[in-house]
Order: sequence, then structure tokens, then C-alpha cells
Amino acid sequence: MIIVDRWRQALGFAWGPMVVVAFLFAFPLRAQQQQSPTTDPSSQSDSQGTENQQNERETGHADQIAPKNDRLFGVIPNYTTVENEDRFSPLSAKGKFKLAVDSSFDPYTFPFIGFIALVGQAENSEPSYGQGMSGYAKRYGTSYGDAIIGTFMTTSIFPSLLHQDPRYYQLGEGRITHRTYYAVSRIFVTRTDSQHEQFNFSEIGGNAAAAGLSNIYHPAEDRSFANTMSVWGTDIMWDTVANVAKEFWPDIRRKITHKSQQAAPTP
Repeated sequence: MIIVDRWRQALGFAWGPMVVVAFLFAFPLRAQQQQSPTTDPSSQSDSQGTENQQNERETGHADQIAPKNDRLFGVIPNYTTVENEDRFSPLSAKGKFKLAVDSSFDPYTFPFIGFIALVGQAENSEPSYGQGMSGYAKRYGTSYGDAIIGTFMTTSIFPSLLHQDPRYYQLGEGRITHRTYYAVSRIFVTRTDSQHEQFNFSEIGGNAAAAGLSNIYHPAEDRSFANTMSVWGTDIMWDTVANVAKEFWPDIRRKITHKSQQAAPTP
């Protein structure tokens, strides 16, 4: 009975940030579901064409993003990389929310959050959570809330309000140092929906809003300005690392694919 009671307390706490997520994004997700076009069953034989057409109808960016189901290093979902900017087309607000949904609720997200919570457990971050399964569940809940809210703020909500493009446009050429500098600079510079460069308010402001909102469900002792700024800086740091990975992963993927094709036996 003691174990059951602890689990109930832990899960009750963990639902806190999830309720915040649901409250913020239930309406856009519902609107997306209602507006999603239906697919003609007779066209399913041409799977690649169907996927591109459906993606274009839903987001307005059929072929210029990374290949469908592409994953950084074969694991991390990669829905926001543009590998060929010549095929640029603006994203609708609905398309931006779809990117956020795809990134946030990808199956990979859940074990990744579990790993983050495990690290927090080992470091005894937010000590008031305690240890054991109760402490782990609380850390998982807050980590999940931080990740999902941050993604929606920087990928859909702020970009929709400010008419900015949340996608990463791969440079794809030049020295490694130059491309790395470019990837890091995209944290501060982004494109508008009309393809003009602009300060990346969506990234900087979106993560700041997410860090502030996290004070609703984080422990009282962590609701300080210093801790909020720390969360904000950490989110930007991870997004910077992601940009560098997005810049070089297409090259790595193409090399791996090329080698696999060469190694494949000739029929």
C-alpha cells in the first residue's frame, strides 16, 4: 500500500506540466485534426508521391525538408531541416504546429526524456523531489513539460505570431569551421515567411517564455530568476547543438547510403 500511495503521489505531480501542455495546445491540435485532408485509398500504391502530396497539402513544404522519417544519427527525429533551399515555400501556421507535434510526440521523445530524468535523478537535481520511483516520476514529468512547451513555443506559437520560419536551412558547402559558425549563428538569425533574414525572436523569446512558464510546475525553491535564466540558457545551448547536427547530418547520411548501395550485391 505504501508503494501504491507513493506512485499515486508521483503520478499526480507529473501530470501537472502535462495539463499545462494540454491547456496551451489542445485547441491548435484540434483545429489541425479537423482540417487535415483525407487521403484517397486508391493512391496508396504510389507511397512516395502520396507522402509528398499530403505533406505539401498539410504544411506547404513537400520536398525541401529532410526525407520522411529521417533521424539524426539514425535516432533523433529530424523534421525541421531544409536541405535544398531552392525548393523554399512558406509554412502556414498549421504547418508550423504540425512540425511541433511531429517533433514533440515522436516515439523517440519518451525514452529520451526518461534518460534526462535519470540523469537528474543521479545528480539529485531539485532535491525536494527525493529519490526512488516517486522522485523519478516527478523529474520525468517536469522534463517532459519543459521539452514539449519549449518545442511548441519555438516551432509553432512564436513563429506563427511573428511570421518567422522555424526550420533550419542547411548551408551544405564550405569549410567545416564556416559551416559550424553558420549553424551556431542561426540561433540568432532566422528567415521570415517571406524569406528575409531577421533576428530570431522565436528562438530567443520562445525559450524565454518556456523557461518562465516552467515556474508554474517546478518546485518553489527553483522559481527564481537565476534558475529561470539557467533553464533558458540550457535550452538555447541544446538548440545550438541540434543546429550543428542538422548542418552535417545530411552529408553523413548520404555517405552512409552511398556506401550501403555500393556494398549491396548486384541482382
